[in-house]
Amino acid sequence: MSKRQRVVISALAILGAVLLPPAGGAGAAGDGDIGDGPVLRGHIDQTDCETGRLSLAELIERGRELFVAKFNTFDGQGRPAATGNGVPTKRLLGPDVGFIRTSSPEANSCAGCHNDPRTGGGGDFVANVFVMAQVRDPVTDSVGGDFSDERNTPGMMGSGAIEMLAREMTVELRAGRDAARAEADRQGSPVVRELTAKGVGFGRIVAHPGGTFDTQAVKGVNADLIIRPFHQKGVVVSLREFTTNAYNHHHGMEAVERFGRARTGSDDFDEDGVPDELTVGDLTAATIFQATLPPPGQVLPRDRRKARAVRRGGVTFETIGCAECHRPALILDKPIYSEPNPFNPIGNLRPGDVSRPVTFDLARDGPAPHLERLPDGRAVVRAYTDLKRHDLCDAEINRFCNEKLTQNGVSTREFITRKLWDVGNSAPYGHRGDMTTITEAILAHGGEGRASRDAFAALEPEERGEVVEFLKSLQILPEGTPTLVVQERDLESVKQRELESSRQESR
Repeated sequence: MSKRQRVVISALAILGAVLLPPAGGAGAAGDGDIGDGPVLRGHIDQTDCETGRLSLAELIERGRELFVAKFNTFDGQGRPAATGNGVPTKRLLGPDVGFIRTSSPEANSCAGCHNDPRTGGGGDFVANVFVMAQVRDPVTDSVGGDFSDERNTPGMMGSGAIEMLAREMTVELRAGRDAARAEADRQGSPVVRELTAKGVGFGRIVAHPGGTFDTQAVKGVNADLIIRPFHQKGVVVSLREFTTNAYNHHHGMEAVERFGRARTGSDDFDEDGVPDELTVGDLTAATIFQATLPPPGQVLPRDRRKARAVRRGGVTFETIGCAECHRPALILDKPIYSEPNPFNPIGNLRPGDVSRPVTFDLARDGPAPHLERLPDGRAVVRAYTDLKRHDLCDAEINRFCNEKLTQNGVSTREFITRKLWDVGNSAPYGHRGDMTTITEAILAHGGEGRASRDAFAALEPEERGEVVEFLKSLQILPEGTPTLVVQERDLESVKQRELESSRQESR
């Protein structure tokens, strides 16, 4: 072999080493600009978040990149040796099956499901997930109710305000509990206390001297009185916990703060060849992006007849009792979002873990539209929910009671009150997404919603249509809409500006 031949062969070997991924499909092969490699441009240092070295705008943009990224094996996509359980759990019984629609991973990106009517919204029926299947070992390919609870993808718009409402409600509920305990200690006998937060009743608690409590009559919230506003069952405390769970469940992307060496003894818990897949800073950015997703608002029709129907339907909505659970507005005392959440469970970043929280004003900062600020500094959250779990089934109407598996100890009959502020452009409806019209969803209410449902059914057809027309006006608005209530004719110009902006960014 000539010297020139040896040089050519050596060059080809080096080129092959650069272009081809190592065994297992992950590793350093994607570090250059040529050939396959990770989708993520790099990872975020949590210190840069806490010190302000990364501005809010930069955090939002980095979070958006994480939300839309279609992860691949170089990023750490997949979890061959781990289940999708939120608690780090090794897979022992069955082999890795890669992508599978049921037990998952089953999605390339967050935006793959959260995309309707735009990134951060909900999903079509085709995007349904099979909750509880991800913890199974071996995996299941059955979509039957004995193996999982099938759920539709909810929209994430306005989630920062929802989390802060939940925090304030938790503080109020616990303050009531602690006051009852103090009174019981003073008088030396049990004290019964009604529990309310933001005007919403959560049953009652009995405090005994010495600090014990009877929580049997607590309703719509866990016995610890922590409002968990995320998941359709109301079982997740914060956007951060929700995001960490979802990255592992749906993508096999594991966050260091829960799956890293400090908690599991390994920097590659899922054994896919990629250590430390998502840093603490990555999770902060992804959380901040979702927390700054603008709240939905209302679109007033151009047509006078429809505009009149919206006004009348809004009044009827309250008259027939729908607003008792779907509260039109809750007041946020302090509209400042702070990350991390003080009620985060172990395995998620907590305030004691950071030198300074990341904060921003929900009524001013981030993409528009923003929350409506009151003269006294508080803000209005028009989400049409009470953040409480309810039983919507009875002997005659039980369509919402179609699940068999209990999630986090919550009854299969109970779901958190659905936020209606995006109902006008977030079809389909129901926790499974199997209802195609608003009327169908209303008529499926039994149990605690039965009286309002029956009142709706008793309306004249025109009145029922007005209620539906009102609900159709509650919509996710285009980013940049200046106000939360917008005329349909003005919305068209906002959409045109958004389209032009997208065109310029793509050039």
